[in-house]
Amino acid sequence: VQLQASGGGLVQAGGSLRLSCAASGIIFSFYIMGWYRQASGKQRELVATIASGGDTNYADSAKGRFTISRDNAGSTVYLQMNSLKPEDTAVYYCRALRHGINYWGQGTVVTVSS
Repeated sequence: VQLQASGGGLVQAGGSLRLSCAASGIIFSFYIMGWYRQASGKQRELVATIASGGDTNYADSAKGRFTISRDNAGSTVYLQMNSLKPEDTAVYYCRALRHGINYWGQGTVVTVSS
């Protein structure tokens, strides 16, 4: 199983980034997909999740600024991040979850400068 995250980078506050996570080795449509992040010195935290049918869930910090979406045919999950803030700086990870089985991607770094 591979979850290949990409799209991170350095952006100024107020800017946007779009993260992608391409999955292989799983039946993608069976899995809840999620984005999590871990800032330096902090615990990993939920950003957003999306079920196969499209139901979404967001952390309060992401509501109104971030949008999670998925392409089941292309086995890819996306995270559109707008109005980025310095506190969004973290390593962003994608996760595939189904019935207690979960897989993590390798992470992509997002740095937001003030």
